Amino acid sequence: MALAIILIIITSLSSLAVCREIKSKNISAAIVTGSSAIIFGFFSITTVVTSILS
Repeated sequence: MALAIILIIITSLSSLAVCREIKSKNISAAIVTGSSAIIFGFFSITTVVTSILS
């Protein structure tokens, strides 16, 4: 469960970075941080679901 918490923190920080980069109109950084937010979000959700079902 600690891994899920760490991944959720990383996802939230990546989401904040996406908002910051869109605000500064840096599209390439927004794409990179957005993709990392999606990937870490997916892994955090699957980690939580797996720990609940096990």
